[in-house]
Amino acid sequence: MITDFSEHAANERTYLAWVRTGLAVVAFGFVIAKFNLFVRMIAKPGVVAAHRTMPLSILGSPGGYEGLALMMSGVAVIVLATVRFVRTTRLLDDGKAHGAADVRTELIMSTALVLLIGAYSLYLIIS
Repeated sequence: MITDFSEHAANERTYLAWVRTGLAVVAFGFVIAKFNLFVRMIAKPGVVAAHRTMPLSILGSPGGYEGLALMMSGVAVIVLATVRFVRTTRLLDDGKAHGAADVRTELIMSTALVLLIGAYSLYLIIS
């Protein structure tokens, strides 16, 4: 039987919530990048032929950069969640009492995501 099972289960639920959040951010970045390509193809009929010769042409506008930044941020969220899960599991297995860890990393990632989404929203409003 696992000692302190409820704490380990809570740690795992938290980890899975962070992974879901990271996957959602990656998917949102992918949608932004693809939507940007769709808008560019509608705006310029000759873009379809140019896109076949230039596979990275999606990065030519701010929407492409922000989509890529959101995808990389989602991957970073998953990596940080994994590191935090392993660290918390080790602390739970240790028999000593530990204080709550600081949440500086989570605050920085959340702020960066809010800034990215806000910048893209501002870009859509302006253009």
